[in-house]
Amino acid sequence: MAYVIDHNNPTGRPVLVPNYSSLNLINPNFLHNPHHFHNQVLVPVQFALNPALVAQIELDRSISLQQFMNDEGLVPSREEEQRRYNVIRKLKEIVIKWIKRVAYLRRLPQDHVRVASATILTYGSYGLGVHNAESDIDALCVGPWFASLTEDFFIVLHDILAKRVEVSDIQCVKDAKVPLMRFKFEGISVDLPYAQLQVTTVPENVDILNPLFLNGIDETSWKSLSGVRANNSILQLVPDVKIFQQLLRCVKLWAKRRGLYGNLFGLLGGVHLAVLTAFVCQRNPNVSLAGLVSIFFKTFALWPWPAPVLLQQGIMMPRHHSETRSLMRIQLPSSPHEYCHSNVTTSTFMKISTEFRRGYRHTQDLLKSQFDWRKLFEPYPYSKIYQHFLKIRLSTSNESELGDWIGWVKSRFRGLLVKLEEVHVFYDPNPTEYFDTTIQDPNVVFYWGLVLGKNKSINLDSIQDGFKKNLDMGPKSLTGNITLSIIQSSQLPKNMQLVDTQPMVSNPGQMVPMYSNPVPHGFVGYSGPVHPGFGPMN
Repeated sequence: MAYVIDHNNPTGRPVLVPNYSSLNLINPNFLHNPHHFHNQVLVPVQFALNPALVAQIELDRSISLQQFMNDEGLVPSREEEQRRYNVIRKLKEIVIKWIKRVAYLRRLPQDHVRVASATILTYGSYGLGVHNAESDIDALCVGPWFASLTEDFFIVLHDILAKRVEVSDIQCVKDAKVPLMRFKFEGISVDLPYAQLQVTTVPENVDILNPLFLNGIDETSWKSLSGVRANNSILQLVPDVKIFQQLLRCVKLWAKRRGLYGNLFGLLGGVHLAVLTAFVCQRNPNVSLAGLVSIFFKTFALWPWPAPVLLQQGIMMPRHHSETRSLMRIQLPSSPHEYCHSNVTTSTFMKISTEFRRGYRHTQDLLKSQFDWRKLFEPYPYSKIYQHFLKIRLSTSNESELGDWIGWVKSRFRGLLVKLEEVHVFYDPNPTEYFDTTIQDPNVVFYWGLVLGKNKSINLDSIQDGFKKNLDMGPKSLTGNITLSIIQSSQLPKNMQLVDTQPMVSNPGQMVPMYSNPVPHGFVGYSGPVHPGFGPMN
């Protein structure tokens, strides 16, 4: 018999509930009346547990989970923390000197030059305190009204940084949704966008949630500020920042291992995971880390999508917002009347939902002596799940051009996802980058799982031509090649040949397209043989 801990029972105490659903048991009270059988629900017997015993078990599970996180290198050492602290400190010193130079070049009065200031704010994983030794730093340069993006940031500050011995691989990404500079500072990758406030002096720790600092800012600055604003709002809304950080580390590792992390691929981005994690912490303030992990998966395995996830209750969300038709609506906490931008499609929604259910199954039995956290975080076995893959190869003639080309193509992947949706194939976009050793040009390759359905083929030439037209809309300075091809799982690189598991569909030809008008493009998925990942929860 399997048992689960119920934290939400009327007594207010944790109770042990038999997991009858996995045994397909029938309630004997209704056997005498077959007419009522299908309408009755078996009410499980609840066995009250010693709260101290439950607390000790959950504490042990929480300690083992924290140790697992440490063993995986998810918690940076003191030396790594100091490295990043020094990078931020030096960047702050650089932008202070930069802004005074700009003020002087603008011929501002001497008293204005003297008080002119700019600052660096952090966001993303570093800003939330969930970074590791391999993480980049997402930093925002905040400057005053007289320092422009095009001239003072992308030219003057760029030249200052380029001359620093600590800085390497610096590039300007001017055509992105959020324009930024990207470089390495003492070996640590830094993304640095810019926001221009309508003030002369920017305090070092400026409160960008304060409306007084946001008056009159332009749209680009507003977008640049969104990451910092979201981070600050989330940290203010959670009851315990430390346990929120611990849970978010676990959730991010799970998402990366299971192939769910990457907004550009139609999957979940960092802000989505942070809001979902904060939502669970906010509603369960006195639960252990292990208990929160279990509640997290139960909450979103059973969530009635597309009903929105709201951190700030009592706020009327707009009916005609651009994300209203999103399959997974998640409130952006820094802008309570907006949703997080989402690229989730029908196929990726099915993948995400499946993984929430899998996580729920794996975390129901925390009381079992043989419970093992490693099962939850097993890498997704693409080569055993799918028989066909879409191979996307990006290449350039020069190594120096490859990074920009990859960034541009990834920023346009949404168009490729839509085109695949239109031809009614199920796809699973693996975000991992690989290298094709069969060609000499610098390259990166993506392998996306495919289920082709009854036809077992798609017009790939048409899809590739349409996607190339989309790419041609970019800056003329971006040049590169892209080729799409369909391959068998046996043709995958060896490092994708992961642990063995039961195939999702033994015969993809058994998959039948299903359609529904309310969903974008009318396609909602495939019906076919029940797979452990896609079937009803047990």
